[in-house]
Order: sequence, then structure tokens, then C-alpha cells
Amino acid sequence: MMQSTPILHRMPAATLSSLLLSKTASEKVAVIDVRDSDHAGGHIHSSIHVPSSTLDHRLPELVRTLRGKEKVVFHCALSQQRGPGAALRYMRERDRMLGGADKTNVKVDKKVAEEGLSCEDVRNAVGDNAKVEEVEGSQEEEQEGKKQEVWVLDGGFVKWQERYGTDDRLTDDYAPDIWSDY
Repeated sequence: MMQSTPILHRMPAATLSSLLLSKTASEKVAVIDVRDSDHAGGHIHSSIHVPSSTLDHRLPELVRTLRGKEKVVFHCALSQQRGPGAALRYMRERDRMLGGADKTNVKVDKKVAEEGLSCEDVRNAVGDNAKVEEVEGSQEEEQEGKKQEVWVLDGGFVKWQERYGTDDRLTDDYAPDIWSDY
């Protein structure tokens, strides 16, 4: 089966700042900062620092940790290489762990299963490669929600700090002198 290439979307800093300042939306968003030594001088409030040099062995942990988030936004300094690369690797690992595009995912409501349609019946109908599991109807929708969106912060931290570096609600540990040469 042909594997599809994930599409990366760019999120403007203004959009991310609005999400982070919103009480309800901020709980549904995770920001992943993949800068290495250039992490010094500030970071987006509530971001998770995962240096790109450690990303590969931390991906399974990230997928589990971020499973309930609706949006995951990756960035590095400029979001030209490390940020987009990390986002793509995360998406592939997430799809591998949670059953991505190369598998058919089927949820069988327990009520339907009790009425005679078993997980085995479904597996036989859609193929052996299918991931089939029994779930509680609406409870499953609440847990899984919509498909998680993965974004890359447009312009990275460099553009972010130009606009929001001094905003204590959005940026922590900001050191403007470090960014004056960018």
C-alpha cells in the first residue's frame, strides 16, 4: 500500500498567541521547541523543550503525552529545518504507534458488539491489517476527538520574539540582547 506524505501547515505567530491566551484553547495546544543550544534567551510560555538531538528517542513518549491535544505546534529558531523535520518525524511516529494511514482503524461500539457484531466480524470484513477495537460509544469520541493537527510555527522563535518577546504572558526567560543580531 502506498504511504501518503504528510502535509505540514504553517501557523502564524498571531494565531498561536491567540490560542495560548485563550483559556479553553490553550489546554488543547502543545508547543514543542526543538532548538538545541540556541534555546537560551527565551522560550514560548508552556512550550516543551525537546532538543532536536534527542528527538528520535523521545518520540514515543511525545506521542503518548500529546495524544489528547488537538493541535501540536513545532518550532526551532527559524522553522526552516529542525522544526519542520521534527513535525514530520512526530507525525510518522504518531501514525505508526496509533495506527496511521497504512492501517484501517475501526472502532466497534460495545452496544453494537452486544447485538451480534464482534470485532472479529469487522476484522474479517475490512482485512487482517485492520486495527479493530471495542469502545464505549460517545466516550470514545470524547477521548479521541478530532484528528490531531500538526503545525510548524511560521518564522520560528526568531519571528516570535520580535513580536512577543517582552510579553510575559507568552514568553518566558526572554533575553533581548541575545536576539539583537538575528
